Amino acid sequence: MLRRFLKALLCNAFKNLLGLGLSAKRCNLVPIATDFNMIDLDTTQSHHRLNIDASQLSQGLCGKITIPGDKSISHRALMLGSLAEGETTIRGLLLGEDPRSTAACFSAMGADISELNSELVTVRGIGLGNLREPLDVLNAGNSGTTLRLMLGILASHPDRFFTVTGDRSLRSRPMSRVVNPLRQMGANIWGRENAARAPLAIIGQNLKAIHYQSPVASAQVKSCIMLAGLMTDGETMITEPERSRDHSERMLSAFGATVTVDIDSNTVSVKGGAKLVGQQVTVPGDISSAAFWLVAASIVPNSDLLIENVGINPTRTGILEVLAEMGADITYENRREVTGEPVADLRVRSADLKACRISGAVIPRLIDEIPILAIAATCAQGTTVIADAEELRVKESDRIIAMVKEMTKLGATVTEHPDGMEIVGGKILTGTDVESYDDHRVAMSLAIAALVAKGKTSINRAESAAISYPSFIPTLQTLYS
Repeated sequence: MLRRFLKALLCNAFKNLLGLGLSAKRCNLVPIATDFNMIDLDTTQSHHRLNIDASQLSQGLCGKITIPGDKSISHRALMLGSLAEGETTIRGLLLGEDPRSTAACFSAMGADISELNSELVTVRGIGLGNLREPLDVLNAGNSGTTLRLMLGILASHPDRFFTVTGDRSLRSRPMSRVVNPLRQMGANIWGRENAARAPLAIIGQNLKAIHYQSPVASAQVKSCIMLAGLMTDGETMITEPERSRDHSERMLSAFGATVTVDIDSNTVSVKGGAKLVGQQVTVPGDISSAAFWLVAASIVPNSDLLIENVGINPTRTGILEVLAEMGADITYENRREVTGEPVADLRVRSADLKACRISGAVIPRLIDEIPILAIAATCAQGTTVIADAEELRVKESDRIIAMVKEMTKLGATVTEHPDGMEIVGGKILTGTDVESYDDHRVAMSLAIAALVAKGKTSINRAESAAISYPSFIPTLQTLYS
């Protein structure tokens, strides 16, 4: 009965994926799975276990897929649409759990947000400064972007009281990196460990503009301060040690804010007193989601995969630069611009990868892709060193510990360092039981590793993939059907 249920579930998922642009064409194989011997999602326990047996994989990963909308852009479209005057339409919104948390929080504060879907979402904003006090605690779920960016908005709404929290993972993550600069602006924020951990309580104030010298290159820190600066008198500036992703700068400008960017000094500024006006937003595919397939098609022999509609914002293309340095065969097709964001289709074919060093200025531009790059490194000839990536320790899990432990279980030779890891490539992986740590990027990275492992790999708590990529497992099942 379970098999029949799962087959029906996959058939429905497959039909939905066809609507999203997933092609079943792949190396002369049939278009839909008829058994689950190779990839089986076990939902009989409270936490789902994804079982992958790569011994039955006889051909490469071929065809074409369209990935879900960019998570970073989805968050910002919902937030700015809520703060704008008039109507904002969003096409291609990511339907993961994180954007749902953002939508729920801003709906609770008065924004009129239609039912979320990937086709068309309508947001009727209430205007900057007009958020209402919510009747209950705002819950950001697992989303650090929701909580950190929202803090800048809430702190700048005078004479209103807000309480924010998240799930157990989010409540353990550091908030002082945004709370400290907000306090410099005059924010009143209280919480555990001197407001270093959620839950947090905020009483909105009239904030003052500052020039903040950020000790870390973080788009979340930068965006939080920029959003707080929208309602100040004056110009708020943020200087980073390295350039971080610039989706906030682009979207704030599109919505009507006055934003200045100095690339040479890694400084951005926003003028207070802005009036935001609703816009039409089309969300490109998330390069962080594409990264799993870029690596999968690179390391699985005889692969030829086209990934359509991928955002290639230059502050996010570190993954493409590093894979190119490793010898990956990736070409850009149909380059274009969508709502101010550069987009392309990416064709990737299997290749013999070589080791490299991943460190320095590129790290902020691929911090979320390091787990899957670590998997690529296990298949590369030589020793790959990942450094300057201590930020990984304060993600949904300590991703350095998580990836070192789980790759070691699979038979990889990995050494942990305080700011990264060292991976000796070329060793055949062996399937075993591994743990996702409820971290979506760890779960999906281990699933890709399983495709080149000998024998069966079982990934515990695989449902965490839905946080950023709800259709990841159905896509994986369909491509390998």
